[in-house]
Amino acid sequence: MPNGIKLLTGNSNRKLAEEVAGYLGIPVCDTLITTFSDGEIMVQINENVRGSDIFVLQSTCTPVNDNIVELLLLIDALKRASAGRITAVIPYYGYARQDRKVQPRVPISSKLVADLITVAGTNRVLTVDLHAGQIQGFFNIPVDHLYASPVILDYIKKCNIKDIVIVSPDAGGVERARAFAKRLSASLAIIDKRRERANESQVMNVIGDVKGKNTIILDDMIDTAGTITQAASALKEKGAKNVLAACTHAVLSGPAIDRINNSVIEELIVTNTIQLDSKQEECKKLTVLSIAPLLAEAIKRIHEESSISSLFV
Repeated sequence: MPNGIKLLTGNSNRKLAEEVAGYLGIPVCDTLITTFSDGEIMVQINENVRGSDIFVLQSTCTPVNDNIVELLLLIDALKRASAGRITAVIPYYGYARQDRKVQPRVPISSKLVADLITVAGTNRVLTVDLHAGQIQGFFNIPVDHLYASPVILDYIKKCNIKDIVIVSPDAGGVERARAFAKRLSASLAIIDKRRERANESQVMNVIGDVKGKNTIILDDMIDTAGTITQAASALKEKGAKNVLAACTHAVLSGPAIDRINNSVIEELIVTNTIQLDSKQEECKKLTVLSIAPLLAEAIKRIHEESSISSLFV
């Protein structure tokens, strides 16, 4: 790896940062992050970063606000230490679901977080599978948007599953599911659902033929797992042979693990954009794929000023 590149990380996903550093052949930069008794966060960078090409890897997952503040403080510290260029590597971008006004007198939180990251001193953002592609436009700096689909596709192809139907859990994910199905030469089905309130949904109908087929429900993230488990039950009721699920971001909050364990889902395929806790890791239905090689290659190409889009051709 060329000289002048440094990788920093906060506390959100240190395992992933170390894995990326391993692929790049560099160490993770020595940083100190502590919390005062009143909850304030303090960061200190214990290496010279003057003029360096810096990549700060930090998923803004649970605890979301603490991880966002850690990221902002790291960026500010780097800016004040005369770093050459600062790229925020955000495998999972929190607040992405609050990307528009859905009712009166509410904020567009995703835009606000983008502004905070930009104003802190970030020169560039590298992220994975944004909940809504237009979030790229919330930043007034370059955004490199990676897709985890090649990683998940490779795994599914190795499983050698026959008669596959890719299922979108809602109308909003049809484009993603269609592109995925095309790569596998598979059929497409859609779950028609109605969301009554936040974090709750009710499956209404299955559009498409799933009888006797191996179905894979594809989503960008799974939070409380209510949608995915209800979709799985609906597919089984329509005669699906097997039900698998796949997503990029395993948020898995609240009752998610219990719901998955008690569901008809045989396997849940996720990536490590979010570091799992001990309870989540014990879930036997969970298969975790690493996006470290993808992130490392993207970081290398950003540093060398070469094409990122060619990764997905």
